[in-house]
Amino acid sequence: MSSIFHPYDPDRTSAGCRCGRHASAEEHDADARQALDARAGNPETLIDDVVEEAVLRAMFPQDQLRRTFLRAVGANTVRAAIASVLPLGALQAMAQEKNGAIEKKDLKIGFIAITCAAPLIMADPLGFYKKQGLNVSLNKTAGWALIRDKMVNKEHDASHFLSPMPLAMSMGLGANPNQMRVATIQNINGQAITLHVKHKDKRDPKQWKGFKFAIPFEYSMHNYLLRYYLAEHGIDPDRDVQLRVTPPPEMVANLRAGNIDGFLGPDPFNQRAVYDEVGFIHTLSKDIWDGHPCCAFGTSEEFIKQNPNTFAALFRAVLTAAAMARDPANRSLVAKVIAPAAYLNQPETVIEQVLTGKFADGLGNVRTVPGRADFDPVPWNSMGVWMLSQMKRWGYIKGDVDYKAITEKVFLLTDAKKHMNELGQAAPAGAYRKYKIMGKEFDPAAPDAYINSFAIKR
Repeated sequence: MSSIFHPYDPDRTSAGCRCGRHASAEEHDADARQALDARAGNPETLIDDVVEEAVLRAMFPQDQLRRTFLRAVGANTVRAAIASVLPLGALQAMAQEKNGAIEKKDLKIGFIAITCAAPLIMADPLGFYKKQGLNVSLNKTAGWALIRDKMVNKEHDASHFLSPMPLAMSMGLGANPNQMRVATIQNINGQAITLHVKHKDKRDPKQWKGFKFAIPFEYSMHNYLLRYYLAEHGIDPDRDVQLRVTPPPEMVANLRAGNIDGFLGPDPFNQRAVYDEVGFIHTLSKDIWDGHPCCAFGTSEEFIKQNPNTFAALFRAVLTAAAMARDPANRSLVAKVIAPAAYLNQPETVIEQVLTGKFADGLGNVRTVPGRADFDPVPWNSMGVWMLSQMKRWGYIKGDVDYKAITEKVFLLTDAKKHMNELGQAAPAGAYRKYKIMGKEFDPAAPDAYINSFAIKR
């Protein structure tokens, strides 16, 4: 059956109707209705038609040139010639992916109640999932080990992750290997080192020997940033202090009870400790590494293969939310949206202080730091390489590491850029960036040299 547009008809012109084949708009509509009725059983062919029509129009914008060429060589020759220089099948496949049927509409997505998850949370009440044809149930989860287990057991279709978790899970660190993929970075910055109010006179980390610190998970940026910060001040994180894995919602209670001296944890709990007058903000994670990744959004490789259109729809919904969250003008609205009990269950003023960057620090100051939290979704491969370098530095990985291969498999940077472009968002060029962390440069092309440059390591 021929295309509804008849792109290879040499007698078709651009006059009279939209497709150029009919003498009038009425004749066009009648023919189109008949063609659509005949092809309705296979909507994928309609998308193929649109692609072929668009390509031919772009190559032969003038009717006379197109007709002369088609008469001279024939439709099949033209089709073969186009296919030899343009990936016609790939273009049609991409169109199918964006417009194809959603394989699974009802989804369960896990999250931890922290501001890092703002994009995937706000996408629910603001309707971004529904706009993509998805019915999403957001499942508040108690801790990161449970997040991991629910993804492994397929109780969640996709999830809020700590950004190093999919790397660790895919490599089988701490459990059997399960191939996970990072679609987007959920947030950058947005953490802090918070100390108990009784330690206001101990601002020099060299005074912290014997301290007990909470971290949310071993495979977390919080763990690696705290270790980095301590080691740069001469404190061995495995010998001079204790690091205790503690679910983020329990950190303030443990600080209040005196079970810990401080934590490097996610917001809003740093600000909540100030709000409750049990802690003060010693330093923002932004001051350790400005622009560092923290949490991520992702799913399993199996889910992506079985539900490519669903995954693409999820991607678009979360990227749309991230773009909204990134605009400082929207931060107060975001705070209001994610504050309710179903989501963060925190005072709106606490969340707003975090997101707007105008906050009390617990030391008697009101600070203004606009970049305290941000929402850049790009999953840079260089970020993954840094995480792997720290896993190796502290003994979580033994032996040689193929940093590039592992990261490029887990961090779906190409997909993120593609979907950003589809949404009209500016996708940056490149895949690997150098970073300055406490004044020391990290070159992703030389991770082992970077590890070996540190005096304190395992």
